[in-house]
Amino acid sequence: MRVNGIQGTDGTGTQITAPAGGQGEDFSSYLQTTASLESIFEEASKKYNVPKNLIKAIAKAESDFRPDATSKAGAQGIMQLMPATARELGVTDSYDPYQNIMGGTKYISQMLEKYDGNVSLALAAYNAGSNNVAKYGGIPPFKETQNYVAKVTGYMNNGVDVPNASYTVNSGASAGNYVAAASVEEAEESYYQDILDQLFSYEDYLRFIDMYTKMQEAQQEKEEQSQEQENSAEESRYGYREIKYSPAVMNLLGGSN
Repeated sequence: MRVNGIQGTDGTGTQITAPAGGQGEDFSSYLQTTASLESIFEEASKKYNVPKNLIKAIAKAESDFRPDATSKAGAQGIMQLMPATARELGVTDSYDPYQNIMGGTKYISQMLEKYDGNVSLALAAYNAGSNNVAKYGGIPPFKETQNYVAKVTGYMNNGVDVPNASYTVNSGASAGNYVAAASVEEAEESYYQDILDQLFSYEDYLRFIDMYTKMQEAQQEKEEQSQEQENSAEESRYGYREIKYSPAVMNLLGGSN
């Protein structure tokens, strides 16, 4: 299945909200508004030209629409953004439903553009990374990824009911925070770097360097000792030949006959 052209942001990449207010009113009251979850999906769909059913299907599969969801790998929020990916997308709070959905929608729009509207490949990249899609020339042979693509596609085709929930939206700040996204490649690089950071601390790195250095030194010392032994053996053999074949020794040997 394919979807048609993916559009980017507008000229400034920022939504502009122009609230009207009477003189003497508190301006801060216009910085926040309430939006339903359904309306956020609607806005994200229009902003990035991604089918709303696809966005909702991803949210259903990823977190079942839970804004506070956190996976064992560290993915956060409704669209389950990894911290590094969220940063590259400009999302400052992954547990904010508005930012999270907008960031996740922007990311899937990049995947759709990358794969010429192929939904299956875009979903596979969303789940397993585009490096794996490139490596295997299609949907990777990972059971989790294959099940994920099938599940999201099923949700999208059958329709998804969104919980009747509303959230506070910072209309001025939130809309501008996530729009300055880096390239997909940079986001993925940061994603894998973030995984490495979770697996290995800086102290682990220092211990590894220290251990590696000691191993190299021990190996070098072993090679030097081996070379010295070879040189010593060679010198012994050479000295033996000098004694055996010297004229004086041969005369003595000959004279004893």
